[in-house]
Amino acid sequence: MGKKLTLEDISKLLEKYGVLEFEDVKIEGDIELKVVGGAGISPELLTTLQAALQSSQMMSQFAIQAAHGLFSILALAKLAGYPVESVLRSFGISAPAPAAPAEVAPPAPAVPEIVIPEELVAAKFEVGKQEWVGQIQEVALGATAADGGSRETVVKLGGEKTLPFYGFEVHNPNPPRIAIDCFDMPIPLAKAVREHYADVMEDPGEWAKKNVKEFGADMVTIHLISTDPLIKDTPPREAAKVVEEVLQAVKVPIIIGGSGNPEKDPAVLEAAAEVAAGERCLIASANLNMDFERIAKAAMNNGHVILSWTQLDINQQKTLNRHLFKLGVKREDLVMDPTTAALGYGLDYAFTNIERMKIAALKGDEELAFPISCGVTNAWGAREAWMKASPIKEDSDWGPREYRGPIFEIVTGLTLALAGGNLFMMMHPGAAAVVKEVTQMLAGFKDVEKAAEFEGWLTWAEK
Repeated sequence: MGKKLTLEDISKLLEKYGVLEFEDVKIEGDIELKVVGGAGISPELLTTLQAALQSSQMMSQFAIQAAHGLFSILALAKLAGYPVESVLRSFGISAPAPAAPAEVAPPAPAVPEIVIPEELVAAKFEVGKQEWVGQIQEVALGATAADGGSRETVVKLGGEKTLPFYGFEVHNPNPPRIAIDCFDMPIPLAKAVREHYADVMEDPGEWAKKNVKEFGADMVTIHLISTDPLIKDTPPREAAKVVEEVLQAVKVPIIIGGSGNPEKDPAVLEAAAEVAAGERCLIASANLNMDFERIAKAAMNNGHVILSWTQLDINQQKTLNRHLFKLGVKREDLVMDPTTAALGYGLDYAFTNIERMKIAALKGDEELAFPISCGVTNAWGAREAWMKASPIKEDSDWGPREYRGPIFEIVTGLTLALAGGNLFMMMHPGAAAVVKEVTQMLAGFKDVEKAAEFEGWLTWAEK
């Protein structure tokens, strides 16, 4: 027969061996409950306890947890249907702290009923305004008889106090301007361009005149490409005679460009500046890779404006401008050309470069606060602008090239106008007309007379 142990005996044994708790331990045997003096326990309760102990197979085994001699008999009290605290007090055991009630999730918020108003609340639309501290230098091209020249018109560039086409802030004084190219010799041109000039390509003066009278150019650019040693190597003085011819043919301001040869251009532009003295032409151009000092002095000595040309680099542009100022070039005699990477050639680079320059200038950077010229003609360098079809057999149809080329030039021009361009050197007369009309309309210098006839927007005809 097994030895009888009281709860006190078990408690002492646990304390003796340092046992704080049981895990997976069963104590089997009979349990005797002795109630001394009733302790307020009714006979009905005793009967219930006895019946429960005898009838319930669940009470044959108890898992008893020990902690400093305290035991839980909650299961027994629940079987008796008696309040837990009363039963435990009857055995001289303090009741454990009640377990925290389980958290009940708050009820889901009620979905509000959607009420459709009978009319909308009136609201006022306002565009945020930027306070600029800088201003773009205004530069005048062309000199009238009153100024010692022979031009009938003067073209003003720059003067902006805000970003392009922000008429709701402040109205910029001058719209973007268009110069159309002509050359001192016949050159290979895309068919879409050549068909407009086939009758004048042998005569630079007539070419320039057609650009102005028929195609509405604000200015004319004469490129002296025959002076390139790899082409005709025309002497500077002979090339300068072409400049005189163009000045007599048109009465708008002109831009004088060389061949792009860094060794030959300084002498060519020097001779051209001399024969055009007093006409306030734009001499294109001074560059860090050539004798810019000679070109700048020729422009200053003959009353012209200098084009400061760099290759998509703001720091180079600031550096070249500083050099030109040290030579004595006045602020009103300088226009920048940061290079046009056209559609198909990295237009996003040109856009970002020009936009950064314009914003920096309006923020107060005086080294960049000058009008910007864009060589939009570069768009014709992309093969998609002039090739009849893709050289790749598996490629999709490019569409008619008589539309593709002008569209390439138009997209290039309008994109750079949004970036902040002031002067656009162009080639296709239809593309030039579109860029001129759209930019003047956006700048507030031309009213929209009628709705666009979008069905025929791709066509263009000479007038």
